[in-house]
Amino acid sequence: MPEQLLTIKEIAKYLNIDRFTVYRLLAQKRLPAFKVGNQWRFHRRMIAAWLMRNSNIQKERLH
Repeated sequence: MPEQLLTIKEIAKYLNIDRFTVYRLLAQKRLPAFKVGNQWRFHRRMIAAWLMRNSNIQKERLH
């Protein structure tokens, strides 16, 4: 079964942030995403990896 793609609204809810924050992160190229036509889409797996890379959990374990 192919991986589900998330929309802007779904990723905002998943990350518990406002849609406009998602757009800001996209404009800054800080959030992994791609466009289908003129709409942004997100792989849940890529977002999970992005969260781990950008979280302080791993950094705290190293100290």
